[in-house]
Amino acid sequence: MRWWDIDRVLELEKDLFPEDAWSRGMFWSELAHARGDGATRRYLVAEDASRLVGYAGLASSGDLGDVQTIAVARDQQGTGLGARLLTGLLRAATAFECAEVMLECRVDNTRAQKLYERFGFVPIGFRRGYYQPGNVDALVMRLTDPSSSLEDVQGTEQGTEING
Repeated sequence: MRWWDIDRVLELEKDLFPEDAWSRGMFWSELAHARGDGATRRYLVAEDASRLVGYAGLASSGDLGDVQTIAVARDQQGTGLGARLLTGLLRAATAFECAEVMLECRVDNTRAQKLYERFGFVPIGFRRGYYQPGNVDALVMRLTDPSSSLEDVQGTEQGTEING
């Protein structure tokens, strides 16, 4: 993801997460940590032709990675794009030398939970009222050894370009 992607990312963000969408400033702040020798973030965008259809981000700190966001356009859900984006994030976690990767997922988002479980993430707890203003709980999931997960799961769909 680059600064010139932010407007298109915000459109998708507001469509998918209307109650708790990230702000422009939040994306700018994340991208500020995604470049240079001391980078601690990796953000990806997925494009189909010239249309942005997904994005994802990972933060790292020491040997811990944290999936910040994964978003896939409604008409692209179920196509394997989420798996390709997650694969990109796990490759980044491996490059950052993360021993484990954490994430939070809405308890009512069973499609995402199944995706994460396919990659080896396991539930380890809940964060009550994590998603505001809807007061929706988050399921906390953890993946140990992200590099081994990449060997087990491969994305197979074609046609969508994913860029950093």
